[in-house]
Amino acid sequence: MAVPIAVLDCDLLLYGRGHRTLDRFKLDDVTDEYLVSMYGFPRQFIYYLVDLLGASLSRPTQRSRAISPETQILAALGFYTSGSFQTRMGDAIGISQASMSRCVANVTEALVERASQFIHFPEDEATVQSLKDDFYGLAGMPGVLGVVDCTHVTIKAPNAEDLSYVNRKGLHSLNCLMVCDARGALLSAETHWPGSLPDYRVLQQAALTTQFETELHKDGWLLGDSSFFLRTWLMTPLHIPETPAEYRYNMAHSATHNIIERTFRTIRSRFRCLDGSKGTLQYSPEKSSHIILACCVLHNISLEHGLDVWSLPATEHMEQPEEEYEQMESMDSEACRIRQQLLLTHFS
Repeated sequence: MAVPIAVLDCDLLLYGRGHRTLDRFKLDDVTDEYLVSMYGFPRQFIYYLVDLLGASLSRPTQRSRAISPETQILAALGFYTSGSFQTRMGDAIGISQASMSRCVANVTEALVERASQFIHFPEDEATVQSLKDDFYGLAGMPGVLGVVDCTHVTIKAPNAEDLSYVNRKGLHSLNCLMVCDARGALLSAETHWPGSLPDYRVLQQAALTTQFETELHKDGWLLGDSSFFLRTWLMTPLHIPETPAEYRYNMAHSATHNIIERTFRTIRSRFRCLDGSKGTLQYSPEKSSHIILACCVLHNISLEHGLDVWSLPATEHMEQPEEEYEQMESMDSEACRIRQQLLLTHFS
């Protein structure tokens, strides 16, 4: 009777069924469709990230098999876009969930280090004018340099006695202040504010306020909703419009400001780790803030690479805490004068 001879699969012994060695997973061996379904982005975008982050991710290691930058980036993208360290993700690239967690940490820090490279206001006059023109083309609102708003991202409770992160819904969150342009690209992102702070308090303490009150942005303004105070550099809607000009101003303001809401929805759709569908971010406030900022950087890079953010499918996202607005009209007479002049000049 013949005895069958088993052929041993070394990969099976080393990694378990279904795993691949780190060297065997090659981006060129799989389709773009596979990469987008598993990691959220196509091949050329991932190669760009490898070139951008490779030096930061190729750190010396005492281990005999360091995880390649390519694999680290795939692991991080898998987490950002799915919101979980699911086993099939690690199986696909041959690493454990613990290794995936380390990869996310490494890639996140590498992206955060480059945040100012990709998230910033334009400085040259031609680009600033182009920014204003793009906004004017949306609804006829002149002088707009960006639209600003806050969005909450839920996190795990950092400390049983720390209530500073508990928002109005009773959830622990970070309140993130962001500004975007007419395309939805982020011009500013401050992701570290405790969820208990209302939007106007976040703006009062933000670096954004210092930037606009002390630097060059004197020939235009941001648009903010009724959760903020009117300022010389921040135009808000009129609480009770009375004249046709005031109604036209509010309508143009609302149509233009809506871009930031679309941007928030897009970021949550692309980066499911932020949308609450897989639960809260299971990290400290500092690490959670860095993950959010890393996703913001990737959002801007994707726009630079022509990935159409508005075509992403809609997704359910965390219901935002409702702000109980008081009348936020500013006592700044100069701010009131500027808004009144805007009404007379462009909406009368």
